[in-house]
Amino acid sequence: MTADASDEWKRRHERRVATVAAPYGPLALTGTHWLEDHPDGRLPGVPGRWAADGDAVVLTGAAADGLTVDGRPFAGQARLTADQGPVSGARVAYGERRLVVLVREGVWGVRDYDPAAPARRAFRGITATPYDPRWSVPGRFTPYDTGQRNVRVPNADGRERGLGLGGELAFTLAGRELTLQVTVEEDGSLWAVFADSTSGSTSYRFRFLRPAAPDAEGRTTVDFNRALLPPCAFADHFLCPFPPPGNTLDTAIEAGERQLL
Repeated sequence: MTADASDEWKRRHERRVATVAAPYGPLALTGTHWLEDHPDGRLPGVPGRWAADGDAVVLTGAAADGLTVDGRPFAGQARLTADQGPVSGARVAYGERRLVVLVREGVWGVRDYDPAAPARRAFRGITATPYDPRWSVPGRFTPYDTGQRNVRVPNADGRERGLGLGGELAFTLAGRELTLQVTVEEDGSLWAVFADSTSGSTSYRFRFLRPAAPDAEGRTTVDFNRALLPPCAFADHFLCPFPPPGNTLDTAIEAGERQLL
């Protein structure tokens, strides 16, 4: 183990804990409300009336509701598209709470982030295995011949949704040849949802891995020291996809983030 790699891992872990514990981090999410489940437009604990209207959400409210839109007291109607930036910049607020508009596969919803959420107050940290160079190995990405594949996988909220996969990441770990089916992000980096033989016991039931963008030869680094807990480990209201077929490894990945303290 090099001191530089170990120190960098510690700094990264500290930043990660700070991000999770931030006022509008994942611990602050107290609800994800799908508008199709509330045809009257009334969302639990959320003022105003919210209705899907084609490519947007229409919010109707009165001054007495106490909502703000774009930082100003709101009364009347506003047409809202999906929020793309940080939660703190969401267009709609209710006091310190932020009401984030989202859309998944054409279904509109609203997420409620509250800095006073009980989970945020109770947070004590993330159990993570200290850096070990044995968990960082070369990998090779091979895109699918047929282009991106869309597979249906269960999500943490109990619904099934599509997961776009762009290819296979192959690597050798402790003398074993392994593969993960991965998503290719817009910046070229990779994203894998995986489980292993520690999942559900000494680690959360599944985790995320985000290798850097492969070079022109498909080479990248598979570093399980950087395995992350998915957002749904911090709040039940996230839509984390479960591992796609082939991404449950029959080996123990005793590295990276493991569980909440």
